[in-house]
Amino acid sequence: MTIKHWTPPQFSLRFVHVWRRNLLVWRRLAIPSMLGNLADPLLYMFGLGYGLGRMLDDVGGMSYIGFLAAGIVCSSTMMSASFEAMYSGFSRMHVQKTWDAILNAPLTLDDVMLGELVWAASKSFLSGCAVLIVATVLGLVPSPLALAVIPLIFLTGLAFSGLGLIMTALSPSYDFFMYYFTLCVTPMMLLCGVFFPLDQLPAAAQAVAQLLPLTHAVSLARPLVAGEIPPTWLLNIAVLAAYAVVSFYIALALTRRRLLQ
Repeated sequence: MTIKHWTPPQFSLRFVHVWRRNLLVWRRLAIPSMLGNLADPLLYMFGLGYGLGRMLDDVGGMSYIGFLAAGIVCSSTMMSASFEAMYSGFSRMHVQKTWDAILNAPLTLDDVMLGELVWAASKSFLSGCAVLIVATVLGLVPSPLALAVIPLIFLTGLAFSGLGLIMTALSPSYDFFMYYFTLCVTPMMLLCGVFFPLDQLPAAAQAVAQLLPLTHAVSLARPLVAGEIPPTWLLNIAVLAAYAVVSFYIALALTRRRLLQ
């Protein structure tokens, strides 16, 4: 990879047109798309929350389903952002050649990539907020401080959208994405405090978990849902923002190498 691939990005407001184009396409299938994004997280929340929750005492001062709901908001955001950035993004880049067509207009690849990043984060934002709304209706969100989770959902979406775009830039086919889900997404679901407190893990696993973005999303979302501001909130936001910026920059460089060499 040459130095030119790593030159700083130059963005313009034209990226909004890429975002809008994806929105118009998605609107045709918005209802089945949202139902699909909600099915898995709600099954986890209801199945484990009400099933396993009846066998457990309170976890961290919360009912188990309330504990689980905050984690599911973050994991749902992660899954939605990852699927959109990878499967849909790969389709537009490689299969449908949509990006090639867009680049014939007065847009740069930097604008296209930024539009894809913001779109994937926007779609995951809807998924995360939908789970949060369901949890609120069920009485699992006792504090108005949970409103602070809303911008956190978007930031989490940006972080995982950037990581997903890296996989899109590297992938030769759809099958390649299974490596990422098996080796990265599934371990994060299990290690990052979605289903049980981090302090239940061995010390080495806890240390690894602190390096993962989902840990910081959950560590911030769960106290906010309970009505508390965690002492590590600034660190949590900084880690998620760093993942969003660095992963997007790497994804942009890899995509430049793939499409512009």
